[in-house]
Amino acid sequence: MDFLELAKKRCTTRGFKEKRIAEDDLERILSAGRVAPTACNKQPQRIIVVQEPDNILKVQKAYQTFGSQCILIVCQDKSNPLIRPFDKKCSGDLDIGIICDHMMLAARELNIGSVMVGLFDPKIIRKEFNIPEYIEPTALIILGYPSEGFLSSDRHKTERKPLQDTVRYEKYREEES
Repeated sequence: MDFLELAKKRCTTRGFKEKRIAEDDLERILSAGRVAPTACNKQPQRIIVVQEPDNILKVQKAYQTFGSQCILIVCQDKSNPLIRPFDKKCSGDLDIGIICDHMMLAARELNIGSVMVGLFDPKIIRKEFNIPEYIEPTALIILGYPSEGFLSSDRHKTERKPLQDTVRYEKYREEES
């Protein structure tokens, strides 16, 4: 499958079968995150794989898991961050987004659904998984086999803004009405 086709097939999944992800498939997903580019190759990701039922219940204290049998707690190591000197922006959140995207695309290629979540309580995750202060829980990737299949790739025709609404060439120009 070519990349654009794969990207169109990736969709948010919120409902999973009670089926464990095969170890080889999980390793492939994690490997896709491993090879993702990061600013200055800092590789700030620290990923906790959660599959045991008791630990899934711990995640559920911070966010719902939609019946998933596998959650990735994607954290960033803040002990040696890359900071943009002009405005003090840390590259870690961008890096984690790229890493998560790689893993979600790898999952979709394997017919495994995913949803990336940033709207969880990091204090609960930190406490329940004994995460030190310099490691920041940044995202959850909830993985599994969709209970109701995948959304149609055609949805982008109506659910996404056209390129001319989101892309500017050479300089920023407000949309003409």
